[in-house]
Amino acid sequence: MSENPLKLKRLHHAEFWVGNAKQASHYYRSAYGFSQTAYSGLETGRRDRASYVLEQGKVRWVLSTALEPEDEMNAWLARHGDGVRDLAFEVENVEWAYEEALRRGAQGAIAPRTLRDDHGSVRHAAIHTYGDTLHSFYDLQDYKGPFLPGFTEKPIAGEGCGLLIIDHCVGNVDWGEMGTWADWYKDVMGFSRYITFDDKDISTEFTALQSIVMSNDQASIRFPINEPAHGKKKSQIEEYIDFNHGQGVQHVALLTKDILATVSRLRANGVSFLSVPDTYYDEVWERVGDQVTEDRDKIRELGILVDADDEGYLLQLFTQPVQDRPTLFFEIIQRRGARGFGKGNFKALFESIEREQALRGTL
Repeated sequence: MSENPLKLKRLHHAEFWVGNAKQASHYYRSAYGFSQTAYSGLETGRRDRASYVLEQGKVRWVLSTALEPEDEMNAWLARHGDGVRDLAFEVENVEWAYEEALRRGAQGAIAPRTLRDDHGSVRHAAIHTYGDTLHSFYDLQDYKGPFLPGFTEKPIAGEGCGLLIIDHCVGNVDWGEMGTWADWYKDVMGFSRYITFDDKDISTEFTALQSIVMSNDQASIRFPINEPAHGKKKSQIEEYIDFNHGQGVQHVALLTKDILATVSRLRANGVSFLSVPDTYYDEVWERVGDQVTEDRDKIRELGILVDADDEGYLLQLFTQPVQDRPTLFFEIIQRRGARGFGKGNFKALFESIEREQALRGTL
């Protein structure tokens, strides 16, 4: 079996369906430092939707909103709220990727089609994954435009915060579904298990979860899949599924090479993060050793979490949910050799989330 059966090249973009794309694009430019690069909407001849393309480093997001009440997006938003609709891949051949995915067990969402404008043509198709999330396939070999057909350049520069790439995207699935979707990524996408966590790894006195991290053959695309585990009270995964009304993308992790500078800028821009008790830092340095070269006082001041594995260490911090529903949020992560996902921080992170759940009355 091929290690890359669908001939995926890279994660091309993440598309968010939102209630007001114009306002959302302003928020992500102002708060997260993204630059707007392209636009599609009424002014470009599209009558049903408006979409804004935002970029920073190699991170590319598309924020889309419906312009007509009958659009399927409105029903999606009523159910889920603002969130990730599509994790889209660039592929060598769309027909191959789509037909091979269906042969391997995927459910088709959009059959292969051609999108055109004055800059050339793009082949596109899509399949369903967990919940109401899609994986699109794009072949852009014959296209020279700013993004995709129907988009025009509409640049608005942002003051970047040092975000480089999407490190990983985490999906929350329902009870008993984690293994099913891990097998789906193995059987359909050709991914393999990168690492697994159980409720002994990720638990507190009250809540727990389990997680399997699936990745492509080069570990450049990593999709952790979480499901609830039994605890005394409702876990963050159950809360997410309740408010999202189903499975979906819980968070997107964004890599930086200088998390101190990135988080400082984000905090100055008004981004709110989860907080850990000051006592976390009384023991973390004994756990991670002396390999951390960043300023320890600054790490503590910014509330950044620290973890280490056999290959190095990482620094990470999680935002508050970005809408009133406790669903989608972001992670900022810096890796110094570490390949893991902050296993040593799970307890502190969960306790922080539990404090937020208690405030919301959902713990």
